[in-house]
Amino acid sequence: MSKLIDSIKSFRKLLPSHPRLYIGGGTGEPSCVSLAFNQETSLAKNVTFLGVWIPGINDIDWSEHHPTAKAESIFISAAQRNSFEIGDTAFLPITYSQSTRWLARTRIDGAIVMVSPPDSNEMVNLGVSVDFAPTVLTRKKIPCLAIVNPELKPVQDGVELHISRFSHQTEFEAPLPQFPIKSLPPAFEKIGDNIASQINDGDTLQFGLGNVQQCALLSLKSHKKLRIHSGMVSDPLLTLMNLGVIAESSNAITTGVAVGTDNLYDEMCRSKRTRFRPVTFTHAIQVLAGIDRFKSINSALQIDLFGQVNAESLNGRQVSGLGGITDFHRGASISKDGRSIIALSSATVDQNISRIVPLLRETCVSIGRAEADTFVTEYGVASVRDKSVEQRAEAIIGIAHPKFRDILANQWHKLRASL
Repeated sequence: MSKLIDSIKSFRKLLPSHPRLYIGGGTGEPSCVSLAFNQETSLAKNVTFLGVWIPGINDIDWSEHHPTAKAESIFISAAQRNSFEIGDTAFLPITYSQSTRWLARTRIDGAIVMVSPPDSNEMVNLGVSVDFAPTVLTRKKIPCLAIVNPELKPVQDGVELHISRFSHQTEFEAPLPQFPIKSLPPAFEKIGDNIASQINDGDTLQFGLGNVQQCALLSLKSHKKLRIHSGMVSDPLLTLMNLGVIAESSNAITTGVAVGTDNLYDEMCRSKRTRFRPVTFTHAIQVLAGIDRFKSINSALQIDLFGQVNAESLNGRQVSGLGGITDFHRGASISKDGRSIIALSSATVDQNISRIVPLLRETCVSIGRAEADTFVTEYGVASVRDKSVEQRAEAIIGIAHPKFRDILANQWHKLRASL
């Protein structure tokens, strides 16, 4: 740790007194740097930390390292909730693709990124966590500190750069974070099956992170020649690869970050079917539009009877961010024979609150009604593209939890009368 602290001290001398410092996220987040800041809090004095730290993966509040420290991000996780409320963390309500433009033009005085050890040609690799780092690293005037982690292995087809790109480097060995497959509520098996019914052999799929990705992947075991183009991949993908569900061709799997266990990380490094690309490629509308039969599959917290989607707030409180849902949703909508699927459980676990509501009022609209396509719950599939408001409401009520259907129908009747 002392060597790491000394390197950060030396790096800090290159920066202005009130620096804006980019910190990598995803599974490549250099959490050891947080430990160093905790030991030497003066290193974080007057620093504004910038990054894309993902709820459920990155649980560090970088603004907490010093009373004068601040942070900026496109997500608000549980770890950042307090600092957001008191104004120490600034929230940017933008998508992943918009975030690359933010990072390309906002003032950044320095960056800290985790890399693999240099090879014989002094090339380092971003491994299984490419994400946003290339956007910052291509800004050549920004000094960068490389955290060389022997546990971060190079991938065969990924992002690499010469170690000379970094003004400072230090080695710190630490295991990558582990996210094993977890047990899911019974409803998710049915949700997965309903998603699978919308997928055809040979489709290219994108999955959002979390329960929906896991249940959908595990329900695709009988499919063939599927391809993946997704911001993230997780452990259930290994099952499909082993069963021959994923196409055997090169570039069958395109992703930016692997989020799982060492089994996943090792296979992603070995596989000749896999390539890792930055957000400027994985989420680019022109790339997605060029993929025929592209099916995006993402989760939501709520939907309403007009087909509007809330994927980021609960009871009016920001609990996440837009992430890539809007990018992939729009890409799928203009792909030839593409579809955008939004999946959610019909009600809360105790079944006391419906996740399908008449109208989103005191919450965020992550996807507007003009872009609504296909919704899935454990009770079925509602395809609402090109449907009237009445047809949409009827279809969406049909996949609500049975105990709420009559209530929703009555509420829709009153709502429709006021339009």
